[in-house]
Amino acid sequence: MIRSRADSWLIYFSDVHVGSVGRAIGIPGATERWVWFCGFYPGSRPGEQTHGTAATFDQARADFEKAWQGFSARRTETDYQTWRDQRDWTAEKYRRFDRGEAMPRDWRAPHD
Repeated sequence: MIRSRADSWLIYFSDVHVGSVGRAIGIPGATERWVWFCGFYPGSRPGEQTHGTAATFDQARADFEKAWQGFSARRTETDYQTWRDQRDWTAEKYRRFDRGEAMPRDWRAPHD
């Protein structure tokens, strides 16, 4: 879990959110920890995303970079586009909800 935006960094590849590094919330008085997350969905299979903890920001960042090298090597442009399509579909869904519009009966998420 990340404490606040000031203590976390979102990581993007172009316009796709691919991970984060941030301070972990721990037990009061415990050694400070850092957490990292690498991956995105849809656009990958469940379980391909990885995450971990580290004692320092520099180690968390290095661990993320190593995980990203492996994860990104298995991605295609179609994977990134799948994530973008879902992001855009979700944004449109909430725009319609905010305007009080009914959803078209045949409107489906892009990956359905």
